[in-house]
Amino acid sequence: MPFVEYGDLRVHYALTGAASAPVLILSNSLGTNFSMWDPQLPALEKEFRVLRYDTRGHGQTSVTPGPYTIEQLSRDVLGLLDALHLERAHFCGLSMGGMIGMWLGAHAAKRFHKIVLCNTAAKIGTAENWNMRIEAVRKGGMQAVAPAVIERWFTPEFRASAAAIVAPALRMLENSPPEGYMACCAAIGAMDQREALAAIRVPALVIAGAKDPVTPPAEGRFLAERIPGARYAELPTAHLSNVEAPAQFTAELIRFLKA
Repeated sequence: MPFVEYGDLRVHYALTGAASAPVLILSNSLGTNFSMWDPQLPALEKEFRVLRYDTRGHGQTSVTPGPYTIEQLSRDVLGLLDALHLERAHFCGLSMGGMIGMWLGAHAAKRFHKIVLCNTAAKIGTAENWNMRIEAVRKGGMQAVAPAVIERWFTPEFRASAAAIVAPALRMLENSPPEGYMACCAAIGAMDQREALAAIRVPALVIAGAKDPVTPPAEGRFLAERIPGARYAELPTAHLSNVEAPAQFTAELIRFLKA
């Protein structure tokens, strides 16, 4: 997979699908890399030019000194578009990726056709709670938080029946760069985009998981009610809805983007 450099960043990305198709950016969640979107690729590549990338501090992208901010992570996306000479795109982000999507929708609307905000919220938890997680990783590495995170990512039923999917997800989480993870935790802990939602002027779809303990449906409905004209869809999943219900997730995504 290729890399591109801009600013202080070396970004690991993949750009696949027909060059003439509309571009769709996929933005990963905290503690993952762009392989989290593998379940969507076969269907999406038939319709879009799919741009996946590892967020700053994740995967094979640079782990620059933290803490980060959501604005910084969002401007990284604009830098990636510029570096690849892409003027406009659709955007789909899950969890932290959705937080990035909110900022882009409010501050860089002209660069995006439509945005999809998945399993995310305008504010999550308190700075104190995020600082506790940062301390846990600082003292014990990713293994200190991984079991609890996996319990939030997937429902008990899915964890029991889909070990072949859950085990690689656990390895991806455990192998996430600790310094980058902590820097992104700080970005999320400092984030409050509740007042910015009304400024989003890009057609938006909000996808929530009915059993998501991190960003429950009430958070998704909050987004959909405050973003002008936003649509809302709910899937029978926990936090990583694109992994737990890939067919339903992909169908909702394509239906909205092609409408």
